[in-house]
Amino acid sequence: MPEPQRICHLTSVHLDGDIRIFHKMAKTMTPYFEMHIVVPNTDSRLQDGVHIHSFSAQTQVRSKRIQYTVNEVLKVGLSIQADIYHLHDPELLRIAPQLQKTGAKVVFDSHEDVPKQIMDKFWIPWVFRKLISLVYTQYEKRSVRQLNGIISVTPGICARFSKMNQKVVLVRNFPLQAEFPLPNWQVKKATHFCYIGGLYASRGIREVVLAMKDLDAVLHLAGTFDDPLLQAELESTKAWRNVRFYGQVGREKIQEILQQCSVGIVTLHPTPSYKEAYPIKMFEYLAAGCAVLASDFPLYRMLLHDANCGIFVDPQNEAEIAQALIDFTEQPEETLQMGMKARSLFEAKYNWEMEALKLREFYLSL
Repeated sequence: MPEPQRICHLTSVHLDGDIRIFHKMAKTMTPYFEMHIVVPNTDSRLQDGVHIHSFSAQTQVRSKRIQYTVNEVLKVGLSIQADIYHLHDPELLRIAPQLQKTGAKVVFDSHEDVPKQIMDKFWIPWVFRKLISLVYTQYEKRSVRQLNGIISVTPGICARFSKMNQKVVLVRNFPLQAEFPLPNWQVKKATHFCYIGGLYASRGIREVVLAMKDLDAVLHLAGTFDDPLLQAELESTKAWRNVRFYGQVGREKIQEILQQCSVGIVTLHPTPSYKEAYPIKMFEYLAAGCAVLASDFPLYRMLLHDANCGIFVDPQNEAEIAQALIDFTEQPEETLQMGMKARSLFEAKYNWEMEALKLREFYLSL
């Protein structure tokens, strides 16, 4: 029997416990391939069948990360002598030719639409945003043409890369079924909502919290505020009395929160990158059997098409959000049924196990 093909994931910034890289892409491929990951600032070890290789990284200053850390990634990566190198960060594109010189195949996993993300960074003056986005786009085009393949997480990003490379595959970042057992429907409460993830103004947290001010309900918040002033503002409002704020929590605590909530909230603002993003938390809500309160984006309507498992709102309209939450609380049986349909949709379409089959076939086709 031939030796398993050796695949090595390379990242200059993601940590060893990264959900997509380690738990999904590496661990679930161990029955088929010899899996390695190169990650910064951890202990080198064998864990769950995955060979973890560490290096000391300069991660605080981006310029140092690009100059020093990328060279460290290359050095460790070359020592592994992989058949396939799977790159996860844009700055690693520049080492692809050196990896290919060993005879290995090199693929790039684009987690985000970087040019659009740059345009969403409002702290950068508009004229510089356009310039930086343009420069990055040109760098990306030159870099990916010679790669052996591209992986990405949304159809929009895949369509963009298809103009630069002939081998592009969509591998979406859906939750692992193993992490989400069948919900206990009896403990879910129609008056308990949750919002899990980064607590940013652009992700709609202000409108969601303020919508709670006159509700007889509880909003569970798990995540970190990016702006201390925004946190202080919301904590001083009448609505905050209906909030249970946990801060940054681990996966077990997230599961505990999801188990008792009937509604998950994903009301991102209509920025160019958010309108075409697949928010991980929306699919985790489905997996946990939560009805979804979502931004009224065409993509979100397409994803939840005909499932009748949520309500769509203008994410910048506090009154509309409040009315939707009232509707959930006043119709507990319908809300529970929405949650059951959400879980069925996850099991049928939106789980990692189905995406893993595509990833394996992609590797085998290189």
